[in-house]
Amino acid sequence: MEYVETFDDGPGGWFGWDKSGLAAVGAQKGVIASRSPWWVDYNHAPPGGGYLHILFALYTKDGDRARNVAGENRFVTGGFPTDFTNAKVTVKIKGEVDRKGAELVLLAQSDVTEPRVTRVNSVLTGQPILITPVWSEQTITCAPDNGQWTCLGSRHDRNATYGWGPIAPVLRDLNCDIIFVLFPLDVVPAQPVAGDVHIPRAGQDYAVDESRLPSGYVMLDEVRIEFPGR
Repeated sequence: MEYVETFDDGPGGWFGWDKSGLAAVGAQKGVIASRSPWWVDYNHAPPGGGYLHILFALYTKDGDRARNVAGENRFVTGGFPTDFTNAKVTVKIKGEVDRKGAELVLLAQSDVTEPRVTRVNSVLTGQPILITPVWSEQTITCAPDNGQWTCLGSRHDRNATYGWGPIAPVLRDLNCDIIFVLFPLDVVPAQPVAGDVHIPRAGQDYAVDESRLPSGYVMLDEVRIEFPGR
């Protein structure tokens, strides 16, 4: 079984995220685009795995949650599986980004039930996606190999929602979403902040130094997900 989204008929359920929450990515001529400045996601600030930018996201089970900004979620209505174990994700991509040390990587987010219900976020840091100035096609594999993934855990006050865990249960039922993110970010306050800078929320409780953050744009022309053995 293979999911294919060409964006010829709109974003197909794909969306971005800004300071207000869900944000449209806008499909034009069969592509979707994401442009800086991007929201600083502080949910996984140290002692979690770090800060990130959300560029493109797709819910894998809840097809209605993003409907107002992303239209029909063709992944959900198409009945595609949430078992991403060894799934191959291929993107046709181009863009120009001053990455400031960040990489474009896939984030997998799932509510895992064992040993307790917790939302685990892991990024595929072992297989970064190149952002090329001309269209390129690249494939990554969602291998259940902890050495290829970085679990993001939680900032100090979000432990009731986010947690730590291995990647295999996340991929076995990837029931929240898949996200293309820029990670990690070098988050530095624009003005001095007393105490631990990771306790307040970067970009919300204090302004960040924008010169330290990635800038530019990324476009997707196609996303394909091949589910093995289906």
